[in-house]
Amino acid sequence: MRSFASDNNSGVHADILRAIESANQGHAIAYGDDEITQRTIKKFKEVLSSQVEVFFTFTGTAANVLGLSAAIRPYNAVICSELAHINVDECGAPEKFLNAKLITVPTIDGKITVEGVKKHMHGFGDQHHVQPSVISVSQVTEMGTVYTLEELKVLADYAHSNNLLFHVDGARLANAAVSLGKTFKEMVSGTGVDILSFGGTKNGLMFGEAIVFFKPELSNGFKFIRKQGMQLASKMRYVAAQFEAYLSNDLCYRTAAHANRMAQLLAEEVAKIPEVAITQKVQANGIFAIIPQRAIAKLQKEYFFHVWDEDRSEVRWMTSFDTTENDIKDFVEALKKVLAK
Repeated sequence: MRSFASDNNSGVHADILRAIESANQGHAIAYGDDEITQRTIKKFKEVLSSQVEVFFTFTGTAANVLGLSAAIRPYNAVICSELAHINVDECGAPEKFLNAKLITVPTIDGKITVEGVKKHMHGFGDQHHVQPSVISVSQVTEMGTVYTLEELKVLADYAHSNNLLFHVDGARLANAAVSLGKTFKEMVSGTGVDILSFGGTKNGLMFGEAIVFFKPELSNGFKFIRKQGMQLASKMRYVAAQFEAYLSNDLCYRTAAHANRMAQLLAEEVAKIPEVAITQKVQANGIFAIIPQRAIAKLQKEYFFHVWDEDRSEVRWMTSFDTTENDIKDFVEALKKVLAK
């Protein structure tokens, strides 16, 4: 069964598998002191900034939580979208391990604005109030939309002018970059991001994420935080090797561009069906649409996808680096078939 539920369900890119196999030669020093890991960190510095500090983890949740922990004390708060992954899909891990509060901003399209953040910017210095410390956004957002460079910079500048840090959950960072036609350096380094969760699993990696600090002082002591957070990989070269391949020869951009193109194709085809209403701009590799409720269960017998909002009969369809045009064609035909019944 082909899946349109999540790009997490896709396979591993052949180049990534080859990189893992290549790393699997003989012995290497453990815990990140190996040649491959050090080489990959240099690659990150080339791609983002020579000033960054990079730490690898196993999962995106760990990257978010541990990355934020570098900027949080128990009396602090993170301001984020009400739909943010850290708020909705991480099972309370941020609150549990940060011992801090998440303050949410209402949103329709997944994006937050300075106007929405301002409502929470009060009580500074008052011992009775939680103290905001970080503004966090997702790029791509949970609704498949993409922040422009200007939108990112406005939020980062506002955060910095108020002595806050700016964090980006980049689980689908490459999809956002190709959507904007920008490099990682332009989209992240150039807009004032302080802490980045750099994802790759949704775009062809087997496993592994990276935490990137753009202010070196934020990484002071972080190696101990990562160890306490149970994310220090002994055979780290297998995580690093994937990222080295991912960041080489534009692989990250090429795979993301394909996934985005497939999403555009799917959106174009389903938009021709009168019973389907697309609810969000299709800017990356996600399509949100309202379809007749009677069709959902029938279609799910053939294709795995998620219902986003049961009350609205809104579904989410995700495309991946390995989605094909035939996959799109077959899915659209299946959708038409169940709607005709």
